[in-house]
Amino acid sequence: MLWSRLTAIALVIISVLWIASGQIGKKNEAVLAGSVVQTEAKPFTVKVVQAIVEPRSRKLTLSGRTEADVRTMAVSRTNGTVTELNVRRGSMVKVGDILAILSDEARESNVAQAEARLEQRQKEYDAKRLLVESGNLAKLNLAQFEADLKGAQAQLAQAEAERDRGMVRAPVTGVINEVPANLGQSLQPGAPVADVMSLDPMLAVVEISERRLSGVKVGDRADVRFIDGNQVTGSVRFISNRASSQTRTYRIDVSLANPEGRLAEGVTTEVTLYLAPVEAAKVARSALTFSSEGKLGVRVVGIDRKVVFVPVSLVEDQTDYLYVSGITPGANIIVQGQDFVKEGQAVDFIMDSAS
Repeated sequence: MLWSRLTAIALVIISVLWIASGQIGKKNEAVLAGSVVQTEAKPFTVKVVQAIVEPRSRKLTLSGRTEADVRTMAVSRTNGTVTELNVRRGSMVKVGDILAILSDEARESNVAQAEARLEQRQKEYDAKRLLVESGNLAKLNLAQFEADLKGAQAQLAQAEAERDRGMVRAPVTGVINEVPANLGQSLQPGAPVADVMSLDPMLAVVEISERRLSGVKVGDRADVRFIDGNQVTGSVRFISNRASSQTRTYRIDVSLANPEGRLAEGVTTEVTLYLAPVEAAKVARSALTFSSEGKLGVRVVGIDRKVVFVPVSLVEDQTDYLYVSGITPGANIIVQGQDFVKEGQAVDFIMDSAS
């Protein structure tokens, strides 16, 4: 009897302990589940800075070369032998200077003959005019002598022009680059005598892509640095409206003052163009990231604290910071944690006091 009671009591105790262990296990599972849900619901925290957008001048540096503004060939205008050659390579000349003289070929005698004929016609005209004024000759006869006088004047002008064709003059002010003609050489009309290169102004020539062409206009400032380190300032004088068929780029000429002719042609240059200002925001280099499509931009905290990717374009590159366009004023740019969040994700944010 006693044994039966002990067995019954033992069974009751075991049942109670089994039921209690089940309740405790459920409670622990509920607590653990609640912890997991709470951890997953807590948003990720990022640091942000508020975008300040302001007009920013853009600079574009291109490689180029110097080129003479004008380069032309002085040629003979008549036939003859070179009797005088007054220049050589490197000679500085002014427009109108005599570079070479060709043999006379009777041109001077033709001038003398035309001068004598003009003198004769002038005397005849003066004598007839006195007769007309005294009433001894009809006025109609004076008209014929006046026509003869003008004809003689025209013949003299023609003879002098032919004589002057024997003198080869500098077409522009500049430096003699080449002298194809030689003393004593027989030349025909159009034969090259001297290659004259105008050095003032000197041009710095660069090629610009179509994407950047709209930011440049005639009259813009340009800084030109030479291979020896010297730098001069010029202005954009010409922008081509036709692209090169080989490179699909557009030519830009920068005019440089060169009154003393110190700037030579064909020198390698580095030309900095100052483009029209654009609205840009200052951001740290580390804030830039790439979208899933591979576009460069920044991530910002947008409406409802959700992450938004904003594509940007580079305006100016400095040592520690970049100036980029495409960001809305006042946007919260993520500067820490941007690579650990994705578009559409809700986040918490704090302002970065170090920025």
